[in-house]
Amino acid sequence: MALYQGLHQKLQQKLSPQQIQLMKLLQVPTATLDERIKEEIEENPALELGKDELDHEPEQEPTESSEDFMGDESSADDEMSAEFEEYDDDGEIADYKLKDDLVPELQESGAIPHPTSVSLHEILLDQLRLLNLNHHQSAIAEQIIGSIDDDGYLRRDTNSIVDDLAFKQNIESTEEEVEALIASIQQFDPPGIGARDVRESLIIQLRRKLKLTSSISQKNALRIVDFHFDEFTKRHYDKIIKSLELTEEQLRDAIADIKKLNPRPGAHFASVNKAEQYIVPDFFVYNNNGIPELSLNQRNAPELKVSGEYRDMLKDYERGSKQDKRQKEAVTFIRQKIDAAKWFIDAIKQRQHTLSITMQAIIDHQKNFFITGDETSIRPMILRDIAEKTNLDISTISRVANSKFVQTEFGSFRLKHFFSEALSTESGEEVSTREVKTILQEFVDAEDKQRPLSDDELTEMLQSRGYNIARRTVAKYRELLNIPVARMRKEL
Repeated sequence: MALYQGLHQKLQQKLSPQQIQLMKLLQVPTATLDERIKEEIEENPALELGKDELDHEPEQEPTESSEDFMGDESSADDEMSAEFEEYDDDGEIADYKLKDDLVPELQESGAIPHPTSVSLHEILLDQLRLLNLNHHQSAIAEQIIGSIDDDGYLRRDTNSIVDDLAFKQNIESTEEEVEALIASIQQFDPPGIGARDVRESLIIQLRRKLKLTSSISQKNALRIVDFHFDEFTKRHYDKIIKSLELTEEQLRDAIADIKKLNPRPGAHFASVNKAEQYIVPDFFVYNNNGIPELSLNQRNAPELKVSGEYRDMLKDYERGSKQDKRQKEAVTFIRQKIDAAKWFIDAIKQRQHTLSITMQAIIDHQKNFFITGDETSIRPMILRDIAEKTNLDISTISRVANSKFVQTEFGSFRLKHFFSEALSTESGEEVSTREVKTILQEFVDAEDKQRPLSDDELTEMLQSRGYNIARRTVAKYRELLNIPVARMRKEL
């Protein structure tokens, strides 16, 4: 096959760096936006926190000596000088020009408080030091404590701990020696620590309670957990009553004691991510005489500016002598940083605008809910509905709705909470699936816990309300609401 040359035309669509940056910023929730801005400031020295000043300082005439020094070569740099003027859009005086080396800056007084916390392993190691152990036993015990997870469970088997000691620390031990130290650690606080599973943790807690107060209900609780834990988790209460020869009242008291135990003894000391502790709303919606008003969280509108020092550097280069190769490289670097800073500031402003128009479209669509707070008033709404109202792409709406929260007078909600598909009623009217889920939750909350409603009964009740729904759909909605099956909801 012969080789040949040809000319072809094709149309290609590519995203610019600014568009990619904007899409990434849209996905960032308000809780982490500050960190994203700090990262950008650290990477780009031309970007600073603060408000841009619009007043310009008067242009200074170049001195005679500088003109004589430049001579005719100044005309050769006119093109570069014009480029400098593009970046000199702010006459703000640089901070370093306002500093006086003879006058020290005032330091803020007062200590900054820092929260302190003690980890679970530190607490266990402190208790370990109270035991009379030799160096060999202490090393094994520390290995065991290091294998305990944040929930307080020792999920590594004894044989693996023996291997870890042999290969990692060159310590020879036996399974009997390790088991003996595990039994000692299981007597530490919090109660139930060092257990292999939930059943063993509950047994340890109940046995410790029985040493203090030996009650009949606690003894029954220990028998249930020790011999009929599987039946207890599956709520086969009839089998437990028959096997242990208990009355319903005795079983009820024993279950009440079991519910007082802690299934995660180490969870109280587990480290929690600060960003996950609190919900930082991206929007605030207020009811002003029946008119919902939108307010954007101020964290979404930080004051950013291009560094005045970098602008002054460009001005100095413009008024300087002929540009050599090294100076031109420095100018290129400064120009790139200033451009990146301007792009980031524009992206933040575009993010604010996109968030505002998207949330306003959601408010207009779900106006009844934002006024009344009634979950059943939520209308069917999908991403396409908001995309058509805002003239934005569906993917953009999806990025805005992802991990964003809105605070209302009725609580804080995810934006995804307001998106739901439509379900037809017997009259042909379309209602939101959110409305059906709310009514389903109301049925379950009002049911008799001794005789909980099955999925078939829930389906019949919803159909009697006029909702055309199948049993498998009811089961799917029940699982989405984290509602267990009827047998698991049964109480004595």
